[in-house]
Amino acid sequence: MSEIKKVVLAYSGGLDTSVILKWLQDTYHCEVVTFTADIGQGEELEPAREKAKKFGVKEIFIDDLREEFVRDFVFPMFRANTVYEGEYLLGTSIARPLIAKRLIDIATQVGADTISHGATGKGNDQVRFELGAYALKPDIKIIAPWREWDLTSREKLLAYAEAHGIPVEMKHKAGGSPYSMDANLLHISYEGRALEDPAAEPEDDMWRWTVSPEKAPDQAEYLELEFAKGDIVALNGKRLSPAAVLAELNRLGGKHGIGRLDLVENRYVGMKSRGCYETPGGTIMLKAHRAIESITLDREVAHLKDELMPRYASLVYNGYWWSPERSMLQTMIDASQASVNGWVRVKLYKGNVIVVGRDSKTDSLFDPTIATFEDDAGAYNQADAAGFIKLNALRMRIAAKLKNR
Repeated sequence: MSEIKKVVLAYSGGLDTSVILKWLQDTYHCEVVTFTADIGQGEELEPAREKAKKFGVKEIFIDDLREEFVRDFVFPMFRANTVYEGEYLLGTSIARPLIAKRLIDIATQVGADTISHGATGKGNDQVRFELGAYALKPDIKIIAPWREWDLTSREKLLAYAEAHGIPVEMKHKAGGSPYSMDANLLHISYEGRALEDPAAEPEDDMWRWTVSPEKAPDQAEYLELEFAKGDIVALNGKRLSPAAVLAELNRLGGKHGIGRLDLVENRYVGMKSRGCYETPGGTIMLKAHRAIESITLDREVAHLKDELMPRYASLVYNGYWWSPERSMLQTMIDASQASVNGWVRVKLYKGNVIVVGRDSKTDSLFDPTIATFEDDAGAYNQADAAGFIKLNALRMRIAAKLKNR
């Protein structure tokens, strides 16, 4: 790699990225610019600034990206009802393209030709960060320390930190967290260490956002969600911003034990990985969105969306948010949402989201005069169904006759 003069580092202030900051300075003798994203992880971020200053960093970016994250990334993904491998709501995956975008924005702003991240060579995040970066700035240089250095264990990281005067939190000195955790407004994930045995049930005190369904309130809670063009715009009649919507849904879902997931997934790099996820607000969003679509989307449009969704989910999971094919799919999905307007009422109870009502005053395709089991006053001629059935059975009747000769 040619000489590196200035690097923008995705920096959390934790052990790994604190070591990376010093390692970049020592290895590449370059100026490091730090970028810390507030995407709703619920942690105090100012200590990251102080740590960066301690090592001579002059340009420090700590950006509140919560509204942009939900408005421009989470909401578009949920318009597609996106689920990876039937279960995972992609909480980590959807945050990475935003971080990649901001890394490139800052690199352009400060005149850096290189970015760096703390993703390991075993995970998906290295792919997500780098595919995004290359899509947005094709000549960008990227340093991924975990693919270069020999600090291959937590013990070596701690030894490096001690040798270079890098502050280490007491939890790391005491052996570290039993899990590797990553949080944002959509979810919190848990991986590694105690979870590396997929046969072992996680301890209940692992979960941070949700009570166990057994300990959830015995009284159900009703919630009404208002949709406009496929996005939630109000809860119980109160209009809220995208980030505020998701934060409130997280609070309500967590209270009722909603959104826990224990999953063995297929990583893009080829290995299987066990992860646990809490996505209380997203679980409510998905259920409610499908409910409002059930009365506002044409049957074939809805079915086509369902057919394309797994491909869309794979694109998000594998880091192709900025790809032309994801953009093309998004254009189609967003067009389908023009009529997805109305409200949905759900009941939250002990880990369950139960849809109990839905309506759209402007776009409902549900016609009670036709759907009724009572007298429809001639709105639907039931005799018409005979020809319809015979025509649709024709190919099977021909095959049956041939088989029975």
